[in-house]
Amino acid sequence: MMHGMGGMGFGGMGGAWGRRDNVNIDDEQGKLFDCEVVWRLLGYMAPYRRQVALAVLGVLVYTATTVAVPLLVQRGIDGYIAQGDLEGLNLLALAFAVVLAAQYAVNYGHQAVLGRVTQSVLFDLRRDLFAHLQRLPMSFHNRHKVGSVMSRVQNDVSTLQEFLNIMVVSLGDLISLAGIIVAMIVLDLRMSTAVVALLPLLVLVIAVWQRFARKAFLNVRTAIARVNGSLQENIAGVRVVQSMNRQDANLSKFNELNSANLNANLRAMSLSAVLMPAVELFTAAALAGAVVIGGSLVFGGTIEAGVLVAFALYIQRFFDPIRNLTMQFTQLQRAMTSGARIFELLDVEPDLRDAPDAKPLPPIRGEVRFEHVSFGYTKDKPVLEDVNLTVHPGQTVALVGPTGAGKTTLVALLARFHDVTGGRILIDGHDLREVPRASLARQMGTVLQEPFLFTGTIRENIRYSRADATRGRIEEAARAVGVHDYIMSLPDGYDTVLEERGGNLSVGQRQLISFARALVADPRILVLDEATASVDTETEQTIQRALKTLLAGRTAVVIAHRLSTVQHADQIAVIEQGRVAEVGTHRELLERGGLYAKHHALSRGAATPEAAG
Repeated sequence: MMHGMGGMGFGGMGGAWGRRDNVNIDDEQGKLFDCEVVWRLLGYMAPYRRQVALAVLGVLVYTATTVAVPLLVQRGIDGYIAQGDLEGLNLLALAFAVVLAAQYAVNYGHQAVLGRVTQSVLFDLRRDLFAHLQRLPMSFHNRHKVGSVMSRVQNDVSTLQEFLNIMVVSLGDLISLAGIIVAMIVLDLRMSTAVVALLPLLVLVIAVWQRFARKAFLNVRTAIARVNGSLQENIAGVRVVQSMNRQDANLSKFNELNSANLNANLRAMSLSAVLMPAVELFTAAALAGAVVIGGSLVFGGTIEAGVLVAFALYIQRFFDPIRNLTMQFTQLQRAMTSGARIFELLDVEPDLRDAPDAKPLPPIRGEVRFEHVSFGYTKDKPVLEDVNLTVHPGQTVALVGPTGAGKTTLVALLARFHDVTGGRILIDGHDLREVPRASLARQMGTVLQEPFLFTGTIRENIRYSRADATRGRIEEAARAVGVHDYIMSLPDGYDTVLEERGGNLSVGQRQLISFARALVADPRILVLDEATASVDTETEQTIQRALKTLLAGRTAVVIAHRLSTVQHADQIAVIEQGRVAEVGTHRELLERGGLYAKHHALSRGAATPEAAG
C-alpha cells in the first residue's frame, strides 16, 4: 500500500524490494505427467470423493455397454439371422434397447456429476489463489505484471478443467480398451494378435510426437502470459500512452508479442493435427488386416460371419479409446503445465510471517518508538541505519527528506510490511515482531498520495474497512472531512456507483473520500503518505481542514512533500541517507539552520533561511 514519492527532492522507497519470494512466475515449467501436480489436484477432489466415485461407476457401466454391443451384433447374425429365428431377433432388439438406454443414462449421469465436481474444484482453486495473492507481500506484486498473475488465476485454472475431465474419462477409456482386447481375444486369438501387434508401433509414433509437442505447448502458455501482461499494462497506463503519443509504438510492440502468440499456437495446432491422421491410418490398417485374415477364416469355415462383423466393430472401438487418449494427450500437456504454474504460485512463501507464539495487539494508546532500527531490502544495501525516534500518543510527526532517504521504508516497517533487520519497533511497548500483523492492521490506517477507490458505491468505499458502519456514521465521517455536500449533490448520493478506481471523481474528491474511509475505520495510528501532494491549492486547503478532524486524538506519521503542510506538526524528523538527521518543531529546526532550514528556504524561494522568516 505504500507508494514511492517523488518531486521537489522528497520521497522515494530508498531501495529494491526483498527477494525471499523471488519466484519468477513467467518461467515456464511442466512435465508430460507431473505426479506432484496430480497428487495435489486429487487433494482438491478429496471433499467430492463420493461424487467422483459415482462418476467412475457410471464410466464403468458405460464401458460395459460399449463392449456389449458388438457381442449382441455377433449373436444376432450367427444365432438368429443365420437360423432364421425371428422371435430371437425381437428379443435381441429389446436387449439393444435396454443396453442403449443404459448407455445414454449412465453417460449423461457421469458427465453431469463430473461437471459439478470439476466446477467445484475450480471454485476452490480460485478462492485459494485469491486468498494467497492477498497475503503475498508487496515485493511480489511489484516484481510481477498483473497480466501474468491474471493469466495464472484465469487461464491456467480454466485449463485445469480439461485435466479433471481427463482423469475420469481416461480411466473409462483404459478400462474400455482392456475390455475390448479381452472380447477380441475371446472371439478370435489370431485376428487379435494381428491387431495388438500394431500397438508398439503406434506407441512409438506417439512418443516421438510428444517430444516436440511438449515444448510447443509450453511456448503457448508463455506467449499468452506475455500478451496479457502487455495488454494490462497499456490499458492501465492509457492516459500516459495517449499523452506521450505512444499508440503506434506500443501497437508495434504488442503486435510482436501477439505474433509470437499466434506462431506458438499455430505450431501447437499443427503438431496436434499430425497425430490424429496417424491414428486413423492405424485404424484403417487394422481393419483391412481383419477383413483379409477374417475373410479367409470365414471362407475356410473356421469362424462364422458374425464373428468377423463383431471383430470389425471391436477394431473401431479398439482405436476409439486410443484416439480419445491421443486427443486428451494434448490437453494433458496443457493441464500439467497449468497445474505446475498454479501450484508454483500457491507455493510462493511470504517474506514475513507471524511468530508462532505471537499474541494479538491489545487496544493501544498509540506510542511509537523506533529503537536503533536498521533495514535493507538486500543485505549489501542498507536503507535505514540506527534510526531512533519516539512518537508520543496523539502526536503528529512529519517525515521529510530527500528522495531515497528512507521515509517510505520507515512507515512500511511501522505497518510491518517488512521486519526490521536490526533494532526494534515498539507500539505501546509491544515489539511488532511479537504480534500478529492482522491485529496491528486493525488499529492502523494509511492514506496514500494516489487514493485508491474500489468499484462500487461511495457508501461501500467509505465503510470498506468497517462493513458494519451505520449510515449515520458514514455521513458523519463525510461531513467531518468536508465531502458530504458534494456527495449529496450527486444524483444517487452515497449510492453513486464509482467507475474503476473512482475515475468519475476528481483527485481531490477521491482523497476526501479516502479520509472519510480512514475516519470510519477509527485507527489509533494513522500514516499519511504524501496525502496532499497530488491536489491543487484550493483542494489542499479543504484537505488540511479535514486533517484537523482526522488527526484529532490520533498518533500520526506524515510523509511530507510540501513543507508548508507540516509546519504545525508536533515533531518534524528530517531523514537523510537512512538516518534521522534532525528532530524538532518547525521553529526549532529553522533556528538550527540545518538541512530542514535549507529546504524550507528553497521552498519559499529565498536565498537564506533568515530571508524565509
